[in-house]
Amino acid sequence: MPVDERERERLRWRSRRGLLELDLVLQRFWAPPGPEIDAAQGRALAKLLAMPDNDLLDLVMDRVPNADPALEQMLVRLKAA
Repeated sequence: MPVDERERERLRWRSRRGLLELDLVLQRFWAPPGPEIDAAQGRALAKLLAMPDNDLLDLVMDRVPNADPALEQMLVRLKAA
């Protein structure tokens, strides 16, 4: 089941970051028409967006290994963006 529009917009708003590199990754991820994300992916994205910018960038850039298997699918999507 896809994430509802309200939650989708909340995630998109939380994707605005202070680090240019991270901002660029997230802008490409949300570029029109925008990704379809289900509830589990929405939870994973919310957990990633709750991280400090530097920690999230390290995960996206593969500088540190991902210790949470629940985040792996969303990290793959972010890296592909």
